[in-house]
This record gives sequence, structure tokens and C-alpha cells, in this order.
Amino acid sequence: MFNARECSKPISLFASHFVACLLLCVIASAAPSIILSKKTGPPTSRILVSGHGFSPNLGVDIFFDTQDEALVVTNSKGEFENAKAYAPRSARPGQHWVTALERNNDKGAQEPFLVQTDWSEFHRHNMQRMNPFENVLDTKNVRSLELKWNYPPIGEVTSQPTFEDGVVYVAANDDNVYALNAETGAKLWNYTGGDHFYAGPAVAKGIVYAGCQDSNLYALDARTGAKLWSFKAGTWFSSSPVVADDVVYIGSNDSNLYALSAKTGSKVWSYTTGFEVVSSPAVVNGVVYVGSTDGQVYALNAATGAKLWSFATGGNVNSSSAVTNGVVFIGSDDGNLYALNAETGSKLWSYKVSGTIDSSPAVANEIVYFGATDNNMYAVNAATGAKLWSYPMEFIGFTLYSSPAVANGVVYVASYDGNVYALDAKTGVNLWSYYAQYDVESSPAVTNGVLYVGSNAFSLPRGNQAPSKRPDLKTLHPDLSLKASKPGARAMSH
Repeated sequence: MFNARECSKPISLFASHFVACLLLCVIASAAPSIILSKKTGPPTSRILVSGHGFSPNLGVDIFFDTQDEALVVTNSKGEFENAKAYAPRSARPGQHWVTALERNNDKGAQEPFLVQTDWSEFHRHNMQRMNPFENVLDTKNVRSLELKWNYPPIGEVTSQPTFEDGVVYVAANDDNVYALNAETGAKLWNYTGGDHFYAGPAVAKGIVYAGCQDSNLYALDARTGAKLWSFKAGTWFSSSPVVADDVVYIGSNDSNLYALSAKTGSKVWSYTTGFEVVSSPAVVNGVVYVGSTDGQVYALNAATGAKLWSFATGGNVNSSSAVTNGVVFIGSDDGNLYALNAETGSKLWSYKVSGTIDSSPAVANEIVYFGATDNNMYAVNAATGAKLWSYPMEFIGFTLYSSPAVANGVVYVASYDGNVYALDAKTGVNLWSYYAQYDVESSPAVTNGVLYVGSNAFSLPRGNQAPSKRPDLKTLHPDLSLKASKPGARAMSH
């Protein structure tokens, strides 16, 4: 008797095998693809590369542009995970390409990587006012700087602009925070506070933080400018905020240093000094360093606000700390630049000038740079305090409040004499200056081949920077001396 159910078994078995084989063929013939652990970062960034769809048990070379940087071996599924590549120190700002290419054939995959360096707060994250990644502007070509754009409606800007993800954020004396396109200077948005903004904003995790003279610290959506929250202090803010470990630290003229939740604005703690806190805090290794106009420099536990030590200077401390290699560098209105032991607060040395030091120091290559109201820019040895050079501003009698920025052998600073200067970091020789035709108190920021001061941007003439071209897989040459990374490729998790 004919049994349809029994006859269907071999057909069903055949069909299942056919489908399985078809799926294996599809998987085997799938085009290779790669995933990067990050899509943007400064030169020297480490990039972890994972891939699938490659031939099984085969060597795959990982290129940054045309440089072969690593060799991995795929597993039996044609996958590899977390191969290490690096953006070279010489990688210019702009789009570059990471390529994974099978050895001995042209089968591979590519993903773009954007090389850019952020200057997202007053100090930069290294708390030294120094950009170690700048590779466009240098002592040889900085003479060719020209105005790239300016945003004239802002008027006077005393604060330092900050940069992140292709956007420049400027807090201005016309009561607004502006987000400007870094390439063109076009306004993306603005937020109006209840009074003017004296100090520069900070940017972290898609939020812009800016203290206002209306006594509020504002948290704004970096993409839209919409207010997320605000925190009201006893009086106005003249300090720039710093963000570390999801906490915002900022000084107020009500004599307090505040630590606030970066997400909600709720107060974590506050510490009361003897007078106004104009100094912008620096946060290093779980310690907050800040000056006060009570003449003291304070070191506070970043988590609790407990005082670790204080150091008494002979005048108001409006300057902000630069902290590196266990030393705190900070200026005082008593005319001294102090070098303090970061752990104990003991004085290591001091350097005396004839004016006050409201300018915040920058540190690079074991040299401390700072300005003073005696109209001079100074460079002193970081270990001893010995003077290396000084440079007088062009017009005598004008003071210097701006804090210098150092990048790639050049010191940038602005002055009340109306000029923005670029000085040789080793010798103090004037390499370039620009007359802004008004008092300049804004501190510079230098990143991605652009100098930002106030609402102005300066760069080299067009054509000096060429974008990286997407490499043709057929033109990439593997480095045959490379050895496969240890412990080898691992199966990607799904």
C-alpha cells in the first residue's frame, strides 16, 4: 500500500541538505567586511579591527592607508577579532582608510577612519594646554597662517573656544553660546543665557557645559543647543568647567567649587574657599586642583571634595593649574609662577615677574609657558624655574591675560595689544602675528591645523592639505616581514 508519509522522508532529507549546502555557499561567498573599534581619533590612535567573510585559515594584512601594520590569521569560519592597527603620528586631519586584505589575492574590505584631535575644554584633557597631536602647523609654515573665517555677530569674546567632532563652541559676551561649523564658521545653533558668558565651555559625551554671569551653569545638547539642565549657584560663574568621570567641576564667584552630575546637574559636593573661585579646575588622578582669590591653591579629593592640601601664595589666584609629572604649575597676583608637589603641595620653586600672573600656564617638552601683566610672555625650565626666554608684546603698556597654547613647537597667545602671536617654543622668536584691532583676552586653541581665537579661525592657504585617497586593493603591498599576531585570530562573538 502506498505510504506518502514514508516517501516524503528522503525528499525532506534531500531538501534539508540542499538548503544547508546553499546556506554554506552563501556564507562562503559573502563579501568580506570589517568593523573598527572606533571611527575617529587623533594621530597615534589604536584601532581594533575585526572581520568576517574572509577565507578560512588564511593570512590577512591590516593596512592604515597604504602602510601594512599587522598580519592576522583567520579562523575556520573566515573570521578574526581585534587586530591592532594605529593611526600614524604623521596622519593628517581628515578621512583615512583601514583595509583588511587577504594575502596573495585581492579579496578584502575597507572602512574609513577620521583623523581629528579635539580640544574640548580649557586645559585639554591632559591638563597642560598642549596639543601633542598637531602635525600640520609647525615653525616652518606657521608664517603662512591666514584668516580662515570669523563670525562677526558675536562681538567681544573673552573665553576660549573649544572644538569637538567638527564643531567649534564659543561662549560670548553677547549672552550666547554658539555652535559653529569648524570648516566654514557657519552658525549651527545658539543658546541665549540670562547674561554674558565670560569663560569657555566644555564638551563631553554630546553635552556642552557653560557657566554664565546669570549664576547658572547650563548643560546643552551639543547637536541642537537645547537646554538639558541648569544649576544655579549663589552668584555668577567666571570659571571654565572641566568634565571627568561623568562629573562637572566648576568654580563660582560665590566662593565655592562645585562638583555636579554631568547627566543631571545634581550636586555631588561643594567646597567653600575663602573668596571667589575664578580659576578653572584641573582634574588629575582623582584630585581636583584649583586656585581661589583668597590667595590659596587647593587640592581636593575629586570623589568627595575633601581637602588634601592647600598652599598660600601672596596674592589672588586667578590662574588655572597645569598639572604634569607630579607637579602643579600655577600663577598668582603676587607675581610668582609656582611649581608645587602635586601630592603634598610643598613648593618646588617659584619664578618672579614684575606684574601679576592671571594667565594659566602651558607645559610642553619640560618647558612652562605663561603670560604676565608686565606685557611679557615667558618660558621657564619646568624642573628648575630658570628663565629660558621672554617676549614683550608689540605695544608697551598692554597687559596679557590670555593663556598660551602649545602645539608642534609653536606657542600661541593673544594680548590686549590687539595681536594674536605665534612664537617659536624653543627660542621665543616671533614667527607670525595677526592684528585683531581690538583687545584680545580669549585664549587660543590649536587643533587639526587650525588656530581658534575668540570667534576667529586661522589656517594655512587652501591646497596645503590633501585628503587621503581610498587605496585600490590591487595596489596594496603586504609587508612580508610581518609575523602573525599572537595568540592569533579568535572567533567573533555573535
